[in-house]
Amino acid sequence: MAKTYNNNFTDELRQRLSIVDVISRRVPLTKKGQNFWGCCPFHSEKTPSFSVSEDKGFYHCFGCGEHGDIISFTMKSENVDFKTAIRELADMAGIKVPEYKPKDAATVAREESYVKITDDAATAFQKKLFEPAGTHALEYIRGRGFTDEMIKKYRLGYAPKNNLISGTFTNVKPDALIATGLVRRGDYGLYDFFRDKLMFPIFNAHGQVVAFSGRSLDGSEPKYINTTDTEMFHKRQTIFGFNFAREAIHRANRSIVVEGQIDAIQMQCNGFGETVAPLGTALTEDHIALLCKANRNITFCFDGDAAGQKAAVRACNIVLPFLRDNSDVRFAFVTGGKDPDEVLKTGGAIAMRKIIDGATPIIDFLWDTTNKSYLISTPGGRTQAEKFLKSQIEKITDIEFRREIENEYNSRKFNQWHKWKKNADTTPAVDLPAVDDITKNTLIYIVAHFPDVVEKYGDFLSSLNIDFDTDAGAELKFDAMAAERYVVSLKLQRYIQKLNNDKKAAVQSMLAGDVGAGALVDKINVDIATANDKLEQLLNADL
Repeated sequence: MAKTYNNNFTDELRQRLSIVDVISRRVPLTKKGQNFWGCCPFHSEKTPSFSVSEDKGFYHCFGCGEHGDIISFTMKSENVDFKTAIRELADMAGIKVPEYKPKDAATVAREESYVKITDDAATAFQKKLFEPAGTHALEYIRGRGFTDEMIKKYRLGYAPKNNLISGTFTNVKPDALIATGLVRRGDYGLYDFFRDKLMFPIFNAHGQVVAFSGRSLDGSEPKYINTTDTEMFHKRQTIFGFNFAREAIHRANRSIVVEGQIDAIQMQCNGFGETVAPLGTALTEDHIALLCKANRNITFCFDGDAAGQKAAVRACNIVLPFLRDNSDVRFAFVTGGKDPDEVLKTGGAIAMRKIIDGATPIIDFLWDTTNKSYLISTPGGRTQAEKFLKSQIEKITDIEFRREIENEYNSRKFNQWHKWKKNADTTPAVDLPAVDDITKNTLIYIVAHFPDVVEKYGDFLSSLNIDFDTDAGAELKFDAMAAERYVVSLKLQRYIQKLNNDKKAAVQSMLAGDVGAGALVDKINVDIATANDKLEQLLNADL
């Protein structure tokens, strides 16, 4: 039996746990430069000589020479054996310890053969890209701004319509081909999983090709398909472009996360080498753990559409438990129906840098999200917003940092959410008619289903003195456009009614001998005519 052991689980521990978090439970650490420093726990010293590298996952004492990772630190600092240290670290990571078995020589050889197969496949795919069969794929990727140098660096290729891998890798055992995810077994033998696809090799952190992502070229959906999970590849734990970005993340002191492979490559080749992307799947805790080990400063850059906003909220939820007082997590959005690739083509790196530099800190992003999601102009809405903020803040595991965030939000709630109380006595009262039950129920329905409309017309809705925390009754067949038109028409009607009241008062003043009242009546008549025209256009608009 070989003297090599299965490192999959220990690698997962190292990936999920930050060495700084593990060591700081026993040793106070201070960041100086790229590393953290403290007094060595393994010998007596007054001047810190114990260095911890979060990026590399190692500690080293320049005084006594002790050196190791999270496993050796746990074993030495707590005087426990390997298995006990593994169990303790697994508890910290929230994962179950598998049955520990040594890896035999056959397993080692099998895994090495898988890496060779995927590497040979990447070479075969790239060769096809520059042959006549791959002309349309090559034209497509060049049309996206990729140079031949970029294509070769990232080893892009083309999987033809016929069975390239299963047809030419005949010297490889069928079970080995299947295990890599490159081929499948059908009724008539093996067939390629990727056919007529632009191929993006997926590298592990060590730069080995372990899987592929294939893009459709005929407009069919899904746009991308990835290798299914294999012994070498787990999509939830793999970040596209990370092997190329590691050094850049170290230099830039941050990582940038975008939504797709092409965006990530274009960003890396246009001055943002620290950019990575998830693999056609939602961001996971494993992705964040891997990035935080490299650097806790992360800028998420998403499209500015509804899907991008939703992805940002999800990213915020996932990253909160990883926040520390030395974290700088931000959210940037590319608006106007564009993605980073389009911005780089039209505005270049300068335009992209403005977007990245203008990113919103996570504390402000969470605050803005809360204000957009709840009608904070009402007591019920503020209560819901308070509960939401509390649930999000509780995810922060750094207790002192969480306390600071709570204090910050308490200050904002006092100064912004309750500001209306200070102005209540000085705001002129407007005598407007009460809202009837049909209008009331319609508005309650709109507030419950269309937060964007609420955000846009929140001041007007809050002036109606409606309790929006009640049920809206029967469902209404409204879309967002109809909902906004309803609110705007109501606002115009009430504005016209106010103008008519003002006109009556001005006429009475004119009859009483006020010389300037006549001009005021004329002005009000113009305002009424303008408002009526707007209302008529709105009601006659073709939705």
